Amino acid sequence: MEKRINIKIYYEDTDCLGIVYHANYLKFLERGRTDFIDSLGKTVVDWNREGYNFAVYQMQIKFRQAATLGDVCQVVTKIAPGGSDYRKKIDQRLEHNGEVITEASIDLVCLDNNLQLIEFPPGIFS
Repeated sequence: MEKRINIKIYYEDTDCLGIVYHANYLKFLERGRTDFIDSLGKTVVDWNREGYNFAVYQMQIKFRQAATLGDVCQVVTKIAPGGSDYRKKIDQRLEHNGEVITEASIDLVCLDNNLQLIEFPPGIFS
């Protein structure tokens, strides 16, 4: 399953040259992951209330091109092969007009309310 969301690039996202500041790509990817999880049937807020908190353990990111002021991009999120009951792999990319701008590979973990590592809820990423 793949989830796409649109992201419009605003002035606040850019540097003085109108190019997206590199740290803001992380925000765009987070929005994509949140919407992806929500689309699985229960919102992130609901999971948090039940004691399941999803956190980025590791991320590898490649910046291929620059997104610029006014662009409307798509964040594409999908489950990647591999992982375990304690670590899930997510692949994401930011596209503009079909071109890959940024791509990332993310390892997520699940923490309880005391920030202790726990298994993901059954079936969430199957």
